[in-house]
Amino acid sequence: MPLRAAWEAALYGPRGFYRRESPADHFRTSPQASAAFAVAVVALARRLDLGRVVDMGAGSGKLLVDVHASAPDLDLTGVDLRPRPAGLPARVSWLPRLPEGSDGLVIANELLDNIPCDVVELDDRGECRLVEVDAVTGDQRLGDRAGPALLAWTSTWWPLARPGERAEVGLARDAFWSGVCAAAGRGACVAVDYGHLMAERPRQETLTSYRKGIQSGAAFDGSHDVTAHVAFDSLACAAGGTPQRQRDVLHGLGLTGQRPPAGQASTDPAGYLRDLARASEVAELTAVGGLGDFYWLISPCQ
Repeated sequence: MPLRAAWEAALYGPRGFYRRESPADHFRTSPQASAAFAVAVVALARRLDLGRVVDMGAGSGKLLVDVHASAPDLDLTGVDLRPRPAGLPARVSWLPRLPEGSDGLVIANELLDNIPCDVVELDDRGECRLVEVDAVTGDQRLGDRAGPALLAWTSTWWPLARPGERAEVGLARDAFWSGVCAAAGRGACVAVDYGHLMAERPRQETLTSYRKGIQSGAAFDGSHDVTAHVAFDSLACAAGGTPQRQRDVLHGLGLTGQRPPAGQASTDPAGYLRDLARASEVAELTAVGGLGDFYWLISPCQ
């Protein structure tokens, strides 16, 4: 079947990964790395004068728990296919889909990389063809020629030059994120993910899987996460906004990772240890070659 269809079934089908598994059991995200990520979300909501935060793909709800601890006055909503997690503060609402007119800050952290997209490859005759996969064995082959919309996206955002080169066509992700921005009310929508721009586009697909912290080739059996990097320049063209690195956004929101002055260790030992731990966490969120390389796209609600 087309790879996109196998990907869709593997994640969201009746026995799909996100129907049964908790992402926190398989990979570490920025909200799991540090509550400082929630501090950045609150700072952005305050800067934009927004009183509500909606977490798309909320998973375990940790981001919402941390946001509530930092700013209990904000209205909070989690959106996820999975049932409401135990232990969420009572004032946090939980929904299976984004409601229309959700005024506030809508944030999707590591969600778009899990929106299945078509994968195409340039064959020996110079034709761009869909990649097909056997969901059981993982064997792949080239299928039909890509349609006009896929060809147009590829030629604009991920041109293929040599036979064997592949592209992950971001058309479905562009449409999804544009739909989120259109459905939301007054405010802003923030996509946070690993991705690339035209100047750094890879020659091969970034499609991969994770299970229990171990990365492997893409597996479509429903027991693995299936993910691929996001073409953020295409996403920005579709929904508005300018891609920025996570480290630049967090620095701009006041999270610098600066260590506390050494003298504080003698005058306020407990505070020094607390501030030192927070600085270390912020350093991880902003690290070059790590989470700091993630992109943020802040799109205005349409």
